[in-house]
Amino acid sequence: MSGKEILEELRSVLSGKTLDTIIPPLVFIIANGIFGLTIGVVSAVLFAFLVGLWRIYRKEDWHYATIGFVIVLFASAFAFFAGNADNYVIPDIVSSVFLLSIALASLVVGLPMAAYLSHITRGWPLGWYWRKDVRPAYRDVTLFWALYFFIRLVIQILLFLNSDVNTFVLVEILLGMPLTIIVLVGSYIYGIYRLKQLGGPGVDEYKEGTEAPWRGQTRGF
Repeated sequence: MSGKEILEELRSVLSGKTLDTIIPPLVFIIANGIFGLTIGVVSAVLFAFLVGLWRIYRKEDWHYATIGFVIVLFASAFAFFAGNADNYVIPDIVSSVFLLSIALASLVVGLPMAAYLSHITRGWPLGWYWRKDVRPAYRDVTLFWALYFFIRLVIQILLFLNSDVNTFVLVEILLGMPLTIIVLVGSYIYGIYRLKQLGGPGVDEYKEGTEAPWRGQTRGF
């Protein structure tokens, strides 16, 4: 597996304007620190909204901008109506709790979260993921993700209890994306290795009904 292959896979997963979800919280930190909560909230929401309009106007991928707008709107509403900037971070904590719960629940019922996300992203047949010689790879990766969500949640709660909203958001930005990339790269490398170890068919072989022995999944997870 080459570094070029990993970069191409990352590009396919992280394609889009990911900065659209990162910059609005920074706008909130700066405006809140200089002008106060109300201006911070208005600035962050307005910025996220304008970015979304700009993407639509240029006919670019607007999904990240929409996610960024919804997140900053939800978070800003918490902070504004409570009159406390610390509440801006509550949606992030709720999000981590939700993701951790989904990951654990998917493991309990035997339908790994990683398999569903891969199916949505790549459009591969869902039946392929549930094969006994494929599913364990996605189960292991989902377990890895659950550990990541748990660690992230613990850090978020500690920062929230410390009432340091600026540090919280900066940690989310500075550590969130790098850690996410590490998790994705690790998931991809291990996932491909595990699929080869399990000896099941690749997606194309599954679609074509190819009989064993199989070449296996050599690209994409």
